[in-house]
Amino acid sequence: MKPIFLFMKRNYKVLLVVLALSVAMWSFIPKENTPDPEKDKLLIELLTFVIEKGHYNPAAIDDTFSKGVYKDYLEALDPSKRFFLQSDIDEFSKYETQIDDQINNKELTFFDLTYTRLMKRMNDSKAYYEEALSSPIDYKKDETISTDYEKLPYAKNEKELKDRWRKQVKLSTLSSLVEKEKVQEEKLKSKDNKDAPKTFAELEKETRASTLKSLNDNFGFIKDLNRDDWFSIYINAISSRFDPHTSYFAPNEKERFDVSMSGKLEGIGARLQKENDFTKITELISGGPAWRGKQLEAGDLILKVAQGNGEAIDVVGMRLDDVVKKIKGPKGTEVKLTIKKPDGTIKVISIIRDEVEIEETYVKSSVVEIDGNKYGIIYLPKFYIDFENKDSRDAGKDVAIEVERLKKEGVQGIVMDVRDNGGGSLKTVVDIAGLFIEQGPIVQIKSAAGKKEVLYDRDAKLQWDGPLVVMINEFSASASEILAAAIQDYKRGVIVGSKQSYGKGTVQNVIDLNQFVRGSTYGDLGALKTTTQKFYRINGGSTQREGVKSDIVMPDKYEYLKMGEKDVDNAMPWDKIDPAEYKVWTKQHNFDLAIAESKARLANNPQMQLIEDNAKWIDQRSKENIYSLQMDKFKAEQKALEEKNKKYKPITDYKNDLKFMSLPYEDEMVKNDTVLKEKRDRWHESLSKDVYVDEALHILNDMQNGSDRKGLTDKVKTEKLVKS
Repeated sequence: MKPIFLFMKRNYKVLLVVLALSVAMWSFIPKENTPDPEKDKLLIELLTFVIEKGHYNPAAIDDTFSKGVYKDYLEALDPSKRFFLQSDIDEFSKYETQIDDQINNKELTFFDLTYTRLMKRMNDSKAYYEEALSSPIDYKKDETISTDYEKLPYAKNEKELKDRWRKQVKLSTLSSLVEKEKVQEEKLKSKDNKDAPKTFAELEKETRASTLKSLNDNFGFIKDLNRDDWFSIYINAISSRFDPHTSYFAPNEKERFDVSMSGKLEGIGARLQKENDFTKITELISGGPAWRGKQLEAGDLILKVAQGNGEAIDVVGMRLDDVVKKIKGPKGTEVKLTIKKPDGTIKVISIIRDEVEIEETYVKSSVVEIDGNKYGIIYLPKFYIDFENKDSRDAGKDVAIEVERLKKEGVQGIVMDVRDNGGGSLKTVVDIAGLFIEQGPIVQIKSAAGKKEVLYDRDAKLQWDGPLVVMINEFSASASEILAAAIQDYKRGVIVGSKQSYGKGTVQNVIDLNQFVRGSTYGDLGALKTTTQKFYRINGGSTQREGVKSDIVMPDKYEYLKMGEKDVDNAMPWDKIDPAEYKVWTKQHNFDLAIAESKARLANNPQMQLIEDNAKWIDQRSKENIYSLQMDKFKAEQKALEEKNKKYKPITDYKNDLKFMSLPYEDEMVKNDTVLKEKRDRWHESLSKDVYVDEALHILNDMQNGSDRKGLTDKVKTEKLVKS
């Protein structure tokens, strides 16, 4: 999740004071070229010093810490257990409780051993897959493969490892071959097709050739990696044991981080992360090509990448950087992704690359009418700000402008949508929350030294006092959670969405390591991102792990998958501090009534029931990791998945009868801007197909008109009396 930049800068200066004392430690470094191992030792010493002095709650570097590093590091080197043998692990295991000692003594024995062995095993593996692809594969043989790598034991010997590679290669070629057959069948149905059909043998040979090319490309990338690249993995295994958000940026990674902070993205407009051997889609950038295509989703796994009509390259097991390089490309060019959906189905998705404009990361709003009442929707993708230019636009100022525009349109309620909003500037959170309360505390912050600070909205002006709904999901994090928590604690609005938000209640600083070294001849040392503060709600509870729990929980197709902070290994714990002084909002008389009516609606909503059923099925599918390698059975499995998936088609086909409209100022803009018009049309279309937005608007309607529903009001009161 994104750091809260305001506090990054402030704590950065504090940390500089602490670390200024360390500069003298490094002044002895000779000016001449020094062997890389010496640079590695320097990095370990520098990183552990910076973390121990600046981290919010640094873990003790002891045997427990050592075991954690050992586990994380080996998983990072060989996540699918296709390289190391059990005999290698037996040899490595003596270092399981010695890594802490090696860190303190600046020793590299464990790293050197694993690095040297990995290079050998990777070289051996090349011969395994080449042999597996050298002759036609028998798809009639009845055998299976498990992709549950976490539970998979290491191969006992080279023979077993060789067979593991054979099966993995067979699974890859089998899925490609089945896809080729489907494509050919579709072509044969076309009246315009003039190509003669290829035989099974021809398709099988083509598939082996393309798979061999993919694997050779993959190993070519690996061969290009140097010792520093592998050492970065070791360093990160150490850093991440302090907490999941503390990490080392090698020089090239720091450069990419700086580019991403500029807000300008190119390619397909999707954020990726590594999950075992797979590359996973974690977020679609609003307005980007992938978002516009509506086929790619968060949670999808990328199996292959093809450039236009070129051969698809297998990217399973490939480094994330290398996968990104293959997906990125010039605007207007085509990239084809072979995707595995969370339900197990495999699809090929074509995307035309484009520039993802920063404009689509800005706030936008729309109006809609229900039962004669007009309501506004404000969508905020992130809490943006330009620290270098106080006069430039930021989320706080922009949301205030949108609220005023909606008021001029006569709206009677506002939906604030921060779903998929990963965070941003803390200052803007305080400003935005302040629009909906008279004045008071918004968030509490505790530093590493134990000092507590309360951030207030000190402006007595109340910009919006009408009904308010805040929409969240499991990807709403950091700043989004602060906003939702403040609105909930004040009982100022209704929080609707996933069972809980992401649960990231920590702040990180990004620190350039080069400033702490004088006279270095090692070149760029990179940077460190480390956790320095923790957020707390005004009621005293942390947002860490627990996030913000919705007042009204709506089913979500990914609700059973482990995707939050609480599911991340080594996440910092939840705790609480003393609450701040604040007064609960008492002017929304239909608050409890609106919640009761919404829950009653959801309980009888077939669309929501279908989403809940789909979520359980996806959870079940995520635990099924055995695939048949016999072609007929594999096809039957895929067909069964596709048939099952048809049951859930109404979820994507859903459409309400609401008409979403732009505000007058935007209507004028789109007259001369066809691109903006297309973007707004697509957004309005997506709103009309969003069952969650539909329910949020009905909640507003209940808050606005609830006093007319005396029968249900009496029911709510009766239930309260019974409970009390």
